[in-house]
Amino acid sequence: MSIEKAKEYFKQFSIENRIVEFPVSSETVELAAIALNCEPARIAKTMAFTVNDQAILIVCAGDAKVDNKKYINYFLTKAKMIKSDDVERVIGHAGGGVCPFAINDGVVVYLDESLKRFTTVFPGCGSGNSTIELTIAELEKYSNFLEWIDVCKAWNDQV
Repeated sequence: MSIEKAKEYFKQFSIENRIVEFPVSSETVELAAIALNCEPARIAKTMAFTVNDQAILIVCAGDAKVDNKKYINYFLTKAKMIKSDDVERVIGHAGGGVCPFAINDGVVVYLDESLKRFTTVFPGCGSGNSTIELTIAELEKYSNFLEWIDVCKAWNDQV
């Protein structure tokens, strides 16, 4: 199970006990925000794409949407999400539980600028009912991200 992979991953940092498992689904931004009783924007959603046959994850704020023009300008290709049937095999976590932790080798993680306005955020932890609260510095550290990017829209309408 992916949640077990995430727990095992976080053991090396002695923070596995910070993972929260809900008795209800947190598979979507809206459901996670309800489970946490927080604003949806603070949910760090993780989206899986392929860029020239390379699997990537983009972690962004819950109120952000990928901007096709920005995506193309950055990656020099159209956004192509990984099919839901392939996500678990390619990334290491099933849809609804995709997170940037304990992922398959070779998957590259990017963090979107939309997250930087928060002190802490809530990414998933490998299942459709789990999360962990992390500071932005912790998210950087534990996600092993490649770089910060700006490929989303809508969120800065509220800033």
